[in-house]
Amino acid sequence: MPLPTVILPGYLENAIAYYKLEQSLQELGFPTVTVPLKKRNWLATLGGRSVTPIVELLDSTVKQILQQYNTTQINLIGHSAGGWISRIYLGEKPYSGRNQVNPLSWSAYPHVATLVTLGTPHMSQERWTRWNLDFVNQNYPGAFYPQVRYVCVAGKTIFGQKSWGSWFAHSSYQLTCGQGKTWGDGITPVTAAHLTGAENLTIEGVLHSPKSPGIWYGSPDVLDVWVKYLT
Repeated sequence: MPLPTVILPGYLENAIAYYKLEQSLQELGFPTVTVPLKKRNWLATLGGRSVTPIVELLDSTVKQILQQYNTTQINLIGHSAGGWISRIYLGEKPYSGRNQVNPLSWSAYPHVATLVTLGTPHMSQERWTRWNLDFVNQNYPGAFYPQVRYVCVAGKTIFGQKSWGSWFAHSSYQLTCGQGKTWGDGITPVTAAHLTGAENLTIEGVLHSPKSPGIWYGSPDVLDVWVKYLT
């Protein structure tokens, strides 16, 4: 039987936005649950503050699934910010975030067989998120834990330009990797979505969000490209 899978939503997203992906994975034989986030759960993290409330919800979900399926490992899927937050969760170093008094660590890497990140900005030039991402990349660079299989999926769909239709992508890419004129999924540039040492995939035509008008990382045709890494 495949390992159970946990989905961690992206920044400011509700769990409900991932139910179609959850259902698709279940139909393929992967027992799957989404961390039950609501938008209000993200409020405490605004302005680059600590993401500890999100990691704690992730941790409680993983523990519940480990117990429910009587297993020692899961697969973890992190969309967008959920990908780098998952890297904090795997780690052993005490994490305090900004304006947090008591550092915490979860050391969850022995319980995660595969980490799949979908459109995750693994770097940032934006001052509100840079503290957290600097913590991740300085303490856990690249595919840090050899026991964990890292699979990083990027979308190559919109080329950032200062013109109608791609201005927002240009601005987002600029804030993420320091270069606006590059390819990405409309939010995250390809260069930021990959990690050194990971199995890095680039898929054309994929948009960033589950609420995008076209296909996104969890759409059935796209899912076929990366779901094999969960086996």
